[in-house]
Amino acid sequence: MTIIGIAGGTGSGKTTVVKKIVQALPPHYVAVVPLDSYYNDTSDLTDEERRHINFDHPDAFDWKLLVKQIHQLRNGEAIEQPTYSYILSNRLPETVHVEPKPVIIIEGIMTLINKKLRDMMDLKIFVDTDSDERLIRNIQRDVVERGRTVDMVINRYLDVLKPMHEQFIEPTKKYADLIIPQGGENLKGIGILCKYIEGLVPDKEGEL
Repeated sequence: MTIIGIAGGTGSGKTTVVKKIVQALPPHYVAVVPLDSYYNDTSDLTDEERRHINFDHPDAFDWKLLVKQIHQLRNGEAIEQPTYSYILSNRLPETVHVEPKPVIIIEGIMTLINKKLRDMMDLKIFVDTDSDERLIRNIQRDVVERGRTVDMVINRYLDVLKPMHEQFIEPTKKYADLIIPQGGENLKGIGILCKYIEGLVPDKEGEL
């Protein structure tokens, strides 16, 4: 099994990179584990308290559960991956059944910040994109998918996203084996990455 960690700021193009890797490998060969699914369960908090959660701080994530479930996948055990609602700011009762696959991709803004998680990775990637581009993508995504206004997104970017990125996300670039500049637009870099990953699993066709 090959475990790949993909980190980078919000709106950097991580999802595009993941999609390209998945497309480069045989069908049903990759399991993607999003860090966004592992926000802490906030059932014990009020709605007002939930609205004040800093989702861009390492403490917002249930690292213990994520590390445990990656261990399970690596040991050949299926997991019940939690799901999270940005609208409710809470974990949902539904889970996603994930079977162990030859390639496991852990994707999220702070995927490289936790040492226990890093130590399980065979390849660590940081997707690096200009801050202005990331802001534009955040506006486009959050207005459509998360019910926020443009002013809400911009204020949150200035008050939370930018300082948290500089404090916690950007420093994890030093742990990356490979940095993909320009995010999902760097097709040549992503292509080289996909070829490298294919080389990590040379007998993939025979294992299907």
